[in-house]
Amino acid sequence: MSQTNYLKGYAPDIVEQVEELIRTEKLAGILRSRYPENHQLRTDKALYQYTMDLKNSFLRKAGPLSKVIYDDKISLSHHALGLHSFVSRPQGRKTKAKNEIRISSLLKFVPEPMLLAVVVHELAHLKEKDHNKAFYNLCCHMESDYHQYEFDLRLYLALVDSGGTLHGRG
Repeated sequence: MSQTNYLKGYAPDIVEQVEELIRTEKLAGILRSRYPENHQLRTDKALYQYTMDLKNSFLRKAGPLSKVIYDDKISLSHHALGLHSFVSRPQGRKTKAKNEIRISSLLKFVPEPMLLAVVVHELAHLKEKDHNKAFYNLCCHMESDYHQYEFDLRLYLALVDSGGTLHGRG
C-alpha cells in the first residue's frame, strides 16, 4: 500500500508535500513536535471508560453501548481503524439492541488526539449512519479539532507505512 493511500481525496499539492516530508524523513519530527507522547489507554476497560465519558457528554440520548474494545483483527488494508455495529436480536417478546465499537489495536500506541478522532468518528455513527454533512457536524460538535486530528492520523499512518515511527513503537 502506498503511503499516500491514506490521503486519497486530498489536493494533489498536499499529497506532494506529505510525500516530500516522508522522503526527507521530516514527517516524524513534525508529528512528534505536535504530539510529544502517546496516550496511556492500553486496556479495553480504559478505552470503554474513555468512550463512555465522551458519549455521556455529547450523546446521552443515543442508544447504549454494550462493548468498546481494541480489536487485533481490524485491518488497515480495508482502510478501517474502528468499526461500529448495531445488533438487534429477539429475546422472548422483546428485542435486545446492542451497539458495539471496536478500535484497531494499532491505536494503542498513538497520541491521544488521534485515538480521540477515531472514537468520535465511531460514536457519531450511533446517531448518523452515513458519512454526510450531519455526521461530520456531529464529529466537530464532539471535538472541534476533529478534522485536524483525523488528518494527522492519516499522516501518522503514512509515516508507519513508510517504515517510520513516532515514539519508538509503530
